[in-house]
Amino acid sequence: MLTVKQNTILEAIREIIEKRGENPTAYKVHKYLEEEGVKMGSLKGTVQVVEALEKKDILKRDGDKKIYLIENNNYSNLKNIFTIPMYGLASCGEALAYADDNNVDGYLQISKSLFRKNDPARLFAVKSLGDSMDKEDINDGDYAVFEKCEQNCDFNDQIVVAVINGMATIKKYKKLKHGIIGLFPHSTNPIHQPIYLDESDNILIAGIFRKVLPVEFVSL
Repeated sequence: MLTVKQNTILEAIREIIEKRGENPTAYKVHKYLEEEGVKMGSLKGTVQVVEALEKKDILKRDGDKKIYLIENNNYSNLKNIFTIPMYGLASCGEALAYADDNNVDGYLQISKSLFRKNDPARLFAVKSLGDSMDKEDINDGDYAVFEKCEQNCDFNDQIVVAVINGMATIKKYKKLKHGIIGLFPHSTNPIHQPIYLDESDNILIAGIFRKVLPVEFVSL
């Protein structure tokens, strides 16, 4: 049996999931009820009600405190989702922005079904800048997912995120003659030119491209 407050909040959670297609946090539920003109008191009180519903096994929350309902199999989505870090911006033009472990901008929740063949622990996302890789459907603002590579990886002819002197860029890696490495754009825009490096230069291949998540489909 639910109290009046518990039932009100449960109905609000159902409405948010149905209308907005998102799994809300307790804060978003509280704000939603305020917008609907329902006075629920303090945010702390809303959080306590959500916790009570969780103890009743009516809902579950993930590591980001997002709410999943068990009653309509919504919680099954949670079990099939993992979280990957999103690093700083990586240019699809010049190498102008950082992408390293000291620049985690947030985290993306991703379905396991999208990456069945990849180790989730080695995946990370980078928000792309520019149009130098648009022929690969990596467009400005999209989230490109990469996999960190173990030792002795073959990067040749792979799309990679390369870090050059601390600057990150997304390009196609090609090993050329005489110890030269080429990082090539793949763009409809002819302005973009390859970057040529010597094998001895300070270059780190942070990861190999696995999939692009168009920005319009990503909710942070």
